[in-house]
Amino acid sequence: MTPYHNQAGPLPASQQIEAAMLAHLDNLTKPRGSLGKLETYCIKMAKIQNRVPPYIGKKGIYVFAGDQGITEEGVSLYPSEVTYQMVLNMFSGGAGINALAGGTHWEVIAVDAGVGRDFPPDEDLPPQKACRFIRAKIQKGCRNFYKTQAMSAQDVVKTLEQGKRLADDAQAQGYDLVAIGDLGIGNTSTAAAMLIAAGFSPDEMVDRGTGIDQERLEHKKRIISEAVALRKPAQNGEAILEQVGSFDLGMMSGFILGLAGKGIACVLDGFPVSAAAYLAAMINPQVKDFLFAGHQSKVAGHRPVLDALGLSPVLSLDMHLGEGTGAVIGGYIIELAILTARTMASFSQAQVSGQDIVEEKY
Repeated sequence: MTPYHNQAGPLPASQQIEAAMLAHLDNLTKPRGSLGKLETYCIKMAKIQNRVPPYIGKKGIYVFAGDQGITEEGVSLYPSEVTYQMVLNMFSGGAGINALAGGTHWEVIAVDAGVGRDFPPDEDLPPQKACRFIRAKIQKGCRNFYKTQAMSAQDVVKTLEQGKRLADDAQAQGYDLVAIGDLGIGNTSTAAAMLIAAGFSPDEMVDRGTGIDQERLEHKKRIISEAVALRKPAQNGEAILEQVGSFDLGMMSGFILGLAGKGIACVLDGFPVSAAAYLAAMINPQVKDFLFAGHQSKVAGHRPVLDALGLSPVLSLDMHLGEGTGAVIGGYIIELAILTARTMASFSQAQVSGQDIVEEKY
């Protein structure tokens, strides 16, 4: 940590917050720096919220569901129909994200961001006791980018704007912390294509996804590499979404862009979500300042993307389920860090003497 008292002149606002948060942490009844990365999370949250100490009251996990046209090329183990079925499973509380979000006190929001089948009217849906449902669909899935561009330029604009409206929803709900999850058969193929178009290596980015065998993995790598070569998108976020993206991943990018300036931190889940975050950062690099990596998934391409975003994962549990499951666990660790900073006694409150001795000893 930079010793700010050695710097001349007034500090920028973010550095003032950082210095104040560090002073708060150093005055707690513990050896200086002894909470390790938990202290780093507190400092980043303080800078995001412009508040010392920061606060987390409400948390919302937005799970973006959408179908991918590229599944027509046999790159996934499961049919696209599974996306629709898994959203219904979330309504009843049967999905992995329902279990983990319930255990870590997150509100779950299922977003139809391009599912290939229309959901019935609200009155005909099963009771949504386990989550809130938002209809944000622009079209029923993106086109097969192996055969044509994934979306029109107008659709990209609509998709990003729809994502920004969901960020407005997060602010209206009063969330202090949000997370992003993905749900969609074939979305690791779309994510890989976007990142390859952005300059990453196909060998790093293409992985087994839902568990395909080696033969189908080689097929998947060939299809995605050829598709990117055919589409030849310019290396900017909007062009990549237009040529090889999808509505759900584009909406995630728009959601992140829309959070800018709202004082709300955002926890990323796995590979598809991080790909969407990377495109958002291509459009506005400042979004990285309020992003956390909830975990490092088992998908091979995930860590290189996090490294490129400058994010260190909170956890590494070999997870690769998606749905935001890793994000809510990592986000809960961040919440515990904030809770510690807010509730742990200071040396003066605890009437502990010899603070300097404690610091020197440790």
